[in-house]
Amino acid sequence: MTDAPKTLLQMAGADLNPAKLSEAVLVIIDAQNEYRSGGIPLPGVDAAVAEIGALLTRARAAGAPIVHVQHKGRPGGAFDVEAERGRIMRELAPACGEPVVQKPLPNAFAQTDLAEILTGTGRKQLIVTGFMTHMCVSSTARAALDHGYRVTIPATACATRDLPAPDGGVMKAADLHNASLTALADRFAIVAKNVATVPD
Repeated sequence: MTDAPKTLLQMAGADLNPAKLSEAVLVIIDAQNEYRSGGIPLPGVDAAVAEIGALLTRARAAGAPIVHVQHKGRPGGAFDVEAERGRIMRELAPACGEPVVQKPLPNAFAQTDLAEILTGTGRKQLIVTGFMTHMCVSSTARAALDHGYRVTIPATACATRDLPAPDGGVMKAADLHNASLTALADRFAIVAKNVATVPD
């Protein structure tokens, strides 16, 4: 009988408990209208936004640092931050004092001041949410490891879209979401079932 597979984190005996809000920084990646009413609407985006919103409310109540990441696209194109499509969704809009990091690449650490902002919080754990799971969430979580951070990703607080598969078929958004989180859970992040399983 073959043993059940284990992640590298399990093999290393790592702590697999989600980060506590009171000990972490909440990072919200690309919660922009582009993914709801723009050119790249995501299946399940509203459910994910609701989950992020619940976590955001709790983080503010706990006094946790919050960082908003906003992808900055070309003027007139996707993610144009001066247009409605590129603006952060109203219900997840930054409150006064919450920094907004504008990024040009999928990895939110690349060509931005995110590393400096996080260092300033004095915390070494991140709770990463947002869009898209396979792209900017994944890229940022992987880079966070290089910067010495322990990452938690609530599975219900991110989403992605259908993509063409290498075999000529279509990988559905739900499958790509799960595959992306499975890959991250091997070494790069603790994947929590939902935001309710992230403790205060």
